[in-house]
Amino acid sequence: MVEKKTQKDQIVRRLKIAEGHLKKVRKMVENDTYCIDVLHQSQAVEAALKGIDTLVLNNHLNTCVVDAIKKGNSKEVIDEIMAILKKNQ
Repeated sequence: MVEKKTQKDQIVRRLKIAEGHLKKVRKMVENDTYCIDVLHQSQAVEAALKGIDTLVLNNHLNTCVVDAIKKGNSKEVIDEIMAILKKNQ
């Protein structure tokens, strides 16, 4: 039976994929590739990063936030998460 990948492994794998997409975007720009094709590849990078953010946030909520709430620090972690969410609006 194959061992289930950890969240960290999943995040690192997705980061490598995003890095590959980003390198391709840079090469496309250097090679004067058609703008729309560059934009499509750039959007793939953005989508990959959003997916990574989702995994990291999920992990944070299930670990750090749960621990902070158990220790009575709920206001701090909620404020921290709200600040990140506001930053992305």
